[in-house]
Amino acid sequence: MEHPDSILIVDFGSQVTQLIARRVREAGVYSEIAPFHSAQEAFERLNPKGVILSGGPSSVMWEDSPRAPQAIFDSGVPVLAICYGQQTMAHQLGGRVAASDSREFGHAFIDIVAESRLFDGLWEVGERHQVWMSHGDRVEALPEGFSVVARSEGAPFAIAVDEARRFYSMMFHPEVVHTPDGGKLLSNFVRHICGLAGDWTMAEFRATKVAEIREQVGDGRVICGLSGGVDSAVAAVLIHEAIGEQLTCVYVDHGLMRAGESEQVVSLFRGAYNIPLIHVNVEELFLGGLAGITDPELKRKFIGKTFIDVFDTEAKKLGGAEFLAQGTLYPDVIESVSFTGGPSVTIKSHHNVGGLPERMNMKLVEPLRELFKDEVRVLGRELGLPEIFVGRHPFPGPGLAIRIPGEVTKERCDILRKADAIYLEEIRAAGLYDTIWQAFAVLLPVRSVGVMGDGRTYDNVLALRAVTSTDGMTAQAFQFPGDFLPRVATRIINEVKGINRVTYDYTSKPPGTIEWE
Repeated sequence: MEHPDSILIVDFGSQVTQLIARRVREAGVYSEIAPFHSAQEAFERLNPKGVILSGGPSSVMWEDSPRAPQAIFDSGVPVLAICYGQQTMAHQLGGRVAASDSREFGHAFIDIVAESRLFDGLWEVGERHQVWMSHGDRVEALPEGFSVVARSEGAPFAIAVDEARRFYSMMFHPEVVHTPDGGKLLSNFVRHICGLAGDWTMAEFRATKVAEIREQVGDGRVICGLSGGVDSAVAAVLIHEAIGEQLTCVYVDHGLMRAGESEQVVSLFRGAYNIPLIHVNVEELFLGGLAGITDPELKRKFIGKTFIDVFDTEAKKLGGAEFLAQGTLYPDVIESVSFTGGPSVTIKSHHNVGGLPERMNMKLVEPLRELFKDEVRVLGRELGLPEIFVGRHPFPGPGLAIRIPGEVTKERCDILRKADAIYLEEIRAAGLYDTIWQAFAVLLPVRSVGVMGDGRTYDNVLALRAVTSTDGMTAQAFQFPGDFLPRVATRIINEVKGINRVTYDYTSKPPGTIEWE
């Protein structure tokens, strides 16, 4: 998708590079991330109005440490360099970087010592502001033309700028929430310094994407796999708006869905949207193929391959669809690129971000691959999807299979479905569903001895999980009110035969992980 007003973010491997893109988009400006080894191509293709260099784990003193393309510095566009980005900018432009005995990790305070366009309407000389530091090396000598505008105890060049060339650098991370004014700093850079209007909206994205889909597809046929989640639902409705009856959706009912999911999907797409929908009941195929498999990665691979096989079969029944639509999101695209070695085949073994088997002879239509999860929800509302779909918690493609560690059977799926439905019902009743990013139950491969009434039991243990997140890249365990979990546990044990113990998982999700298993 071409954006005449855009920002390129060069990724040097920081765990929070995605947050830079999010903050820029929150300022109403389109942004795109490119790993440093493909940044030259991305810079030429995107022709951005500004560039941001991310942080990263490397040291510029290492022999093979990453660098920014020199063309960026020679182009005349504004550049903002963060942490490692500051170090490589200083090094490449003639400054000096060295290891420091005074490292800074976590909260720190900077003192504003000079004016800068970066601070317009935000900070004044003489003020002190909280930021989030994460660095060992530091700049010891600035390149010619740079001056210091902010200092900290451990970073004498906390912010250094060359106003004439519109080069700005900082040793802290403005993209994280622990730098309270960081989003405003980034907004100042993209709006005031780069001169962008900040008028990138979801309505504009919708109109542009509809036109792109029509141009890509022409008079061809598209087959779209519905998973029951928000991503595939939004992708399908957007594509249908673009090409109408040329789209056929396939809902693969594999027996691994949540309670009531199949009925909701079929009702929405056949009824509310009148989109051609093929409902394929292949529960026996999937559960039969999963029999005896306990390794989670083997489960994913089997499910992914079988999905593709089903799509291929249905496409042939249609007389041959030329395109396969997927709900690939921007975090999928980002995580499917190796920091050190270029594109990998897939981000997840059940999600074909990297392409399709050659035998399918189909082209991918991925209208959401530039959006983050919360942006997909905004687009869904823009398209008029009901809130029950737009606000639905994420549900990965393997469905219940990855929430049943160990062997997957129909009996265990039915037990988990019932327990999960009670858990979500109680969350909704407590008014917590929209506060939580994702909540689900996991049927553990553990059995426990217990006493129920006058008898002893030997039944399954269930784990409950709930996390808060914005983009799905990181997550924190949700803290329920004191009486909530005992109430839910009591209901599940009383109402779901086969479970006699319930526990809560307080694990958080650091950057770089995928789903819970």
